[in-house]
Amino acid sequence: MKEVIDNISDFDKYLKDTKMVVEEALDSSLGPENPEILRESMRYSLLAGGKRIRPILCLASCSMAGGNPSLAVPTAVAIEMIHTMSLIHDDLPAMDNDDLRRGRPTNHKVYGDALAILAGDALLTRAFEMISLRSPGVDPNRLLKVVGELSLVAGAPGLVGGQVVDLECEGKEVILETLEYIHLHKTGALLKASVRTGAMIAGANEELLKALTTYAEGIGLAFQIIDDILDLTSSSEKLGKTAGKDLLADKTTYPKLLGLDESKKRAIDLVDKAKKAIEPWGKNAKNLISLADLITNRDN
Repeated sequence: MKEVIDNISDFDKYLKDTKMVVEEALDSSLGPENPEILRESMRYSLLAGGKRIRPILCLASCSMAGGNPSLAVPTAVAIEMIHTMSLIHDDLPAMDNDDLRRGRPTNHKVYGDALAILAGDALLTRAFEMISLRSPGVDPNRLLKVVGELSLVAGAPGLVGGQVVDLECEGKEVILETLEYIHLHKTGALLKASVRTGAMIAGANEELLKALTTYAEGIGLAFQIIDDILDLTSSSEKLGKTAGKDLLADKTTYPKLLGLDESKKRAIDLVDKAKKAIEPWGKNAKNLISLADLITNRDN
């Protein structure tokens, strides 16, 4: 029992310390953008808090692959910039039309639609600057692979394509295959890239990258299933975003398609499969395994 408690305590400390590293790096990542209102809008969303799961996954996978996680910090920051861009754009009236994000008004409610779009664009391009120009000490060939990975994720094969299908499916009957396509290309795509790019910076071999890909696909779908469940069962105050918005938009969700109990079971099964993929790496995989458990046990 003491060993279990120590493991939980160790992971909590790891999570807290790593999140602090990420927050400090994010805070120093934006320079004197002009005009000042653009910088203000970018910082408003980028520094609004959140779990920082994606950058933490990036740093954890770099460590698991035997790399120095400090070398992956610029890439971790870039990933959070891309994620923040996607949230800003998803919240726009022409998209999901949400007024609340991370416990406060969405970017467009504060700065207007036009500046919100431009702030998202600026964060997206700054992300690639972070990787290509602000990653000292990393093999340029590895950085090129990271840039390629994130380019695919941020574009039509990933976030953009997934969002288009998501919008097209509103108010329509959707089968499980289509629902999983949407989420593998939205939530899942960036989570997978977070895990893979950290390992790439460490010089991971193909065997490890394949195992990490299986792991990331599992936690990616599980993450979305839990999001869908919490949208129905939690409050806006706890979530930091508008609860019940999927129901209002008549979107197909996992609970709508499978029911709550079956959705929970599917999330647990996906996480179990994800953990099994990286178990052969033993103690090196412990933080990624704990992060997988965190995804299914979270309440916001």
